Amino acid sequence: MTSALQLNVSDTGEGDPILFIHGWLNDVSVWGGVIAELSSSHRCIAVDLRGHGASASATPGEYGRSFVLDDLRRVLDQAGVQSATVVGHSLGGYLGLALAIEDPSRVSALGLVAAGPGFRNPDSREQWNESVRSTAAKSDIPDGQEEISMHVDAMVLDRLAEITVPAAVVVGERDKRFLASAAVFAKRLQVKGETIVADAGHMVHVKQPAATAAGLRCVL
Repeated sequence: MTSALQLNVSDTGEGDPILFIHGWLNDVSVWGGVIAELSSSHRCIAVDLRGHGASASATPGEYGRSFVLDDLRRVLDQAGVQSATVVGHSLGGYLGLALAIEDPSRVSALGLVAAGPGFRNPDSREQWNESVRSTAAKSDIPDGQEEISMHVDAMVLDRLAEITVPAAVVVGERDKRFLASAAVFAKRLQVKGETIVADAGHMVHVKQPAATAAGLRCVL
């Protein structure tokens, strides 16, 4: 178990639980519109990842996947939830996939919103990581926090077939990078519904929360 950083958690509504995980450089507020759509019928738990929003920052070197997955397990434990539908945007979707692989008993279904499974090609991986470093250099973020969005292996992509829970995929029609990921999910996961939202880009859940929520309902 990693050190227990103080994490900011929003918990609203009643019913079957959904755990919402935001993307890099975002916070729980990006889920406000989607949660407003779903909290009348579901318990909606959203967490600020370490170093984001109102959650505590970690020591540099403690933002890797294993640390963050431990945070997510702790959020579920403290909420008294054994298994939840995990809905993640971008980095959050990648983390949801990783949790479903490493701890499948905690994930009953997946909602993948503008998300991807990572990279197998080392050159593509380094290109992504360099873009993260470049963005981090221009951003006011805690030291080392960019590690949370960097890829060091192809674990998730290589093990997608191990995920057997149903998945919903939502992506904006202008989000070309993640439209390609949606095609991978269609081949490798148990996708119950794919929603391509018109007139939307990467922040589809913020710009089109009702359409995003509707796309998620097939696994709720």
